[in-house]
Amino acid sequence: MKVTIFGSSGLLGKALIDEWGADTVAALTSRDADIRDAGAVRQVVQQTRPEWIVLSAAYTDVDGCESNRELAFAVNRDAPVNVAKAAKEIGARLLFLSSDYVFDGTKTNPYETDDRRNPQSVYGASKSEAEIRLLESMPDCCIVRTSWLFGVGGKCFPDTILKLAESRPALDVVNDQRGSPTYVVDLARAIVQLCRKDARGIVHVTNAGDCTWFEFAQQIVRQAGLTTAIQPVSSVKMARPAPRPTYSVLSPASLDGLGIKMPSWQDALVRYLRQRDDSV
Repeated sequence: MKVTIFGSSGLLGKALIDEWGADTVAALTSRDADIRDAGAVRQVVQQTRPEWIVLSAAYTDVDGCESNRELAFAVNRDAPVNVAKAAKEIGARLLFLSSDYVFDGTKTNPYETDDRRNPQSVYGASKSEAEIRLLESMPDCCIVRTSWLFGVGGKCFPDTILKLAESRPALDVVNDQRGSPTYVVDLARAIVQLCRKDARGIVHVTNAGDCTWFEFAQQIVRQAGLTTAIQPVSSVKMARPAPRPTYSVLSPASLDGLGIKMPSWQDALVRYLRQRDDSV
């Protein structure tokens, strides 16, 4: 299989390169092609001529998106359309990474793939509109919604908690937002399987199980053997520019239907910590 990855320098992009095995992979960063430039995208796709394009490049600074709305929509909504057009020209398939933030968080049971989008942030809106445009222009594309990504080699929640825990006796962490942490290694493996299975439509891919950020932080500190106290606080106390869904757990039904199972987030965290230690 020939694959082109846009966004290969990110946490997920690096994991995808590691997991793809013996296939022919063109790993592209923003220096190789700015996805906002339709001509540059078309040129690189014509050169690499992949069977699958994986678009993991995005503007993922959720709070930054609130104050940079035009940039958020240019990168997260308009650029994917550029990639889709280039893919259609050569008959390539497209897998696009989306987010749990397309939902408003008002449910109390896992979101299904056909639940109504109702994003509450600029980031969520940019991803939501990208989904709609891609499904209109390229109905056979695969949209992978995921959440709470973490991995070695870049900024993520566990890394932040561990670094803060080294110098502080206690940390305040929000306890009223619930979702599913997702290890990029497991997500990458699932994406490879989705491409091999010729998946299409919307698929939810997260590690199994759910927790609050507070519960996640507790487990991180415990597994790392640290004694830092983790203290639960409300989102109001830890106010951020962009609103977050109170509940954004994604149902695994769509992934189960394709015969793909994800490990629990607790199991993933153990492997992440081991990988993190090995990389130091």
